[in-house]
Amino acid sequence: MTDILSNLLAFLYGENISTRLLERTQNLLNEYRPRIKPRAGALTERDSILIAYGDQVQTPGEKPLQTLKKFCDAYLIGIVGGIHILPFYPWTSDDGFSVVDYRKVDPALGDWDDISSMRNLRLMFDGVINHISTQSDWFQKFLRDDPHYKNYFITVEGDPDLSQVVRPRTLPLLTSFQTPSGEKKVWATFSADQVDLNFKNPEVLLEILDVLLLYAERGADFIRLDAIAYLWKEIGANCIHLPQTHAVIQFLRAALNETAPHVQLITETNVPHTDNISYFGDGYNEAQLVYNFALPPLTLHAFHTGNARILSEWAQTLTPPSDKTTFFNFLASHDGIGLNPARGILSDAEIDFLVNKALEHGGLISYKHNADGTQSPYEMNINYFDALSNPSLLQPPSPAAVPSPRTAMGANVETLDLQVSRFIAAQAIMLSIVGAPGIYFHSLFGSRGWTEGVKQTGRNRAINREKLRYDELQSQLADETSLRFKVFNQYSRLLKTRSASPAFHPHGTQIIHDLHPAVFAVERISPHEQTRMLCLHNVSRKTVSFPVNERLITLEPYQTLWLNNQIRHCEGGAFPPDPCAARKGR
Repeated sequence: MTDILSNLLAFLYGENISTRLLERTQNLLNEYRPRIKPRAGALTERDSILIAYGDQVQTPGEKPLQTLKKFCDAYLIGIVGGIHILPFYPWTSDDGFSVVDYRKVDPALGDWDDISSMRNLRLMFDGVINHISTQSDWFQKFLRDDPHYKNYFITVEGDPDLSQVVRPRTLPLLTSFQTPSGEKKVWATFSADQVDLNFKNPEVLLEILDVLLLYAERGADFIRLDAIAYLWKEIGANCIHLPQTHAVIQFLRAALNETAPHVQLITETNVPHTDNISYFGDGYNEAQLVYNFALPPLTLHAFHTGNARILSEWAQTLTPPSDKTTFFNFLASHDGIGLNPARGILSDAEIDFLVNKALEHGGLISYKHNADGTQSPYEMNINYFDALSNPSLLQPPSPAAVPSPRTAMGANVETLDLQVSRFIAAQAIMLSIVGAPGIYFHSLFGSRGWTEGVKQTGRNRAINREKLRYDELQSQLADETSLRFKVFNQYSRLLKTRSASPAFHPHGTQIIHDLHPAVFAVERISPHEQTRMLCLHNVSRKTVSFPVNERLITLEPYQTLWLNNQIRHCEGGAFPPDPCAARKGR
């Protein structure tokens, strides 16, 4: 491991100083090693991860992290295995992603003891290490010309050609600041309040390593490397996916392997699929998990077209490079539905189709600058339930008898139960494919778009970031007629079924079957090939029938059927019909 660290430091900073940097690295690792308590590291089928803000549920007069803990204990034990608490550090903008102090908990949320109290679940912390707030102590000292922080940030002199820089924003790349030594133009990939750290300075790398080791000490089981693709900058380059960025991740992985081997890195790279999976490295030296960013738009496309062919063909390529890596599958998050990951899989016309659908359903679109000066849709800002089902088509509640949940109501009207079935079928696909599931709070609890939030903040992403009152959420979850009850009840049953079967182990395998154009069919196989599950999902509004091992299977609109069986009962890979599995949405 020492050789790995030494070679990476030499690659990043040169042979002349790599020996000294290695010594400082080892001193840091030795300092933290006795302070980090070992935890179970291996993922299992029980590890579904809830994604939530620290103040996601609120009770007046109570610290939000304490309320979140109370809520999780009441509703989620046995349902999910972990929680990703979105940035809970002091911050100034971007809902937490402009961090003031990496080492503190925002006192408005709680303290480190509140974080520790949630360790009955696996914990995911954010490593927002590409950039930091302009109000941070580091940047304020930079502005005062403190010599230690002089090179903590990237300054640009003159007027170099930066047209090739790839970034997901249309804001100016450089922001001017006044210092005692004059005006400085500082690199800011995401906003004027989020200034990029300069990893060409080895002091920055060692400082960040210290931060991540602190997170391990504080109980992190996963560290999410936010916006990591943009980490290293070179004038004249596109400044995305640079070799040095991969080397930094490899350095952090090697260092954590020495001190906290149970801690897993997960890279957040909202980019085309081929680039995204490059962050697995060779399967052993970079991230243990990568966000499966192509899944949300491709799943949405399948349901809007009623055809799973493109989704199925892409899913056939999902093969992690080693038994130490897997995908972090999700359909929704605090951000929008990224479109870049689908480029090269969907045509431009198909992406435009999704954009138009999002607009029809009340969503918004965010754009990015291209190197040629044009703009392209970057993400669809819309709640995933609304992305699948147009809110304006929902049949108003009526005391009169309503048709069967699966009865089509005509082109312009849909029952709530039909929309719920469509949503649950999409979530079931996410839960069934190889990897570990990440479930956004608003998906698990049946939220719709928060358009009022967009009006209040002026930011598109607010549409999917509503905070909820604990007492109101409790009341809605107790009402069997409510959207929240219907979604949470069906979703939690799926999660319980998933966690009970080794077939869904994150390091198991999968086979995609072509059974019907409207059916996404995946066979999951446990690592030791003792258990299989055939997962069938109708992505269309029509009833479909197809043969499976000489038995005719019929799926109603948006029905999910998971068929459980043991390999020892099979011959030649056949599936004996055994509908002992989960039938959802009946």
